[in-house]
Amino acid sequence: MNVQRASLSQGVVFSASVVVFNPDHTQLRQTLASFGVACEHLRASVPNASIALFLIDNGGLGDVSDTVVRLAAQGVACRVLTGHGNVGYGRGHNLAIEQMQSDLHLILNPDIDLDADALVAGCSFLDSHPDAGLLTPWIGDDAGAQQYLCRRYPTLVDLLARGFLPAAVRNSLFATRLARYEMRDLIDGASVVWDPPIVSGCFMLFRTAVLKRLGGFDPRYFLYFEDYDLSLRSHDIARVVYVPASRVIHHGGGASRKGSAHIRMFAASACKFFNRFGWRLW
Repeated sequence: MNVQRASLSQGVVFSASVVVFNPDHTQLRQTLASFGVACEHLRASVPNASIALFLIDNGGLGDVSDTVVRLAAQGVACRVLTGHGNVGYGRGHNLAIEQMQSDLHLILNPDIDLDADALVAGCSFLDSHPDAGLLTPWIGDDAGAQQYLCRRYPTLVDLLARGFLPAAVRNSLFATRLARYEMRDLIDGASVVWDPPIVSGCFMLFRTAVLKRLGGFDPRYFLYFEDYDLSLRSHDIARVVYVPASRVIHHGGGASRKGSAHIRMFAASACKFFNRFGWRLW
């Protein structure tokens, strides 16, 4: 397969998008601060790199002028997209995807802390592996332990057990099957893994040409499973790769811990996903 590649030796035009809705402002500032530092390291590695950030306000963003100024001092041109209302996670990112002109584009959650060299490691890997079109990093939790967010194709039982069962029941009755679903046999802190079927939308580093060909996220998902959908479609035109040299911390939580509205959105999106790609119960 042929995908366009950016050459770090010639500089790279790098863009990123972050969608927020009533964000935790302390966490958002922390995420953008870590992103700014990672961009400084990228610019040190690639002195003529051009970097842009799209901050998409689905509601409740507030005044971020200080953040915009700080990012500008770090070499990041920040553009705030606002006034469109809460259009959902995927459609929010699509507002940026439709406008950006870059070599590489990062889909980033507002609850991610980037290692200082996360972007350098990710961009360097893509530069040296032209078949790779989508990269996912090593992802840790609040305590620094590894999260297993690369996935094999889910069954309905996998989703229910992982998302909604008490930990004691989950760990005693479903540990083996969930370990397989989470690819614990392959995903570690050292080995590059090619072609994991599904990767997390909290950090998706794309070649922009691949993302454009895919048309971004499917807008039919308001929240949840849009990353599953986009991951599976990505395999049609490029290779997907897990690269643990690129490292981030993820502070997010599951739908079941966010209340009944999120559980309903999770169920609705799961139905859309399985209707499109095929139901697997067990």
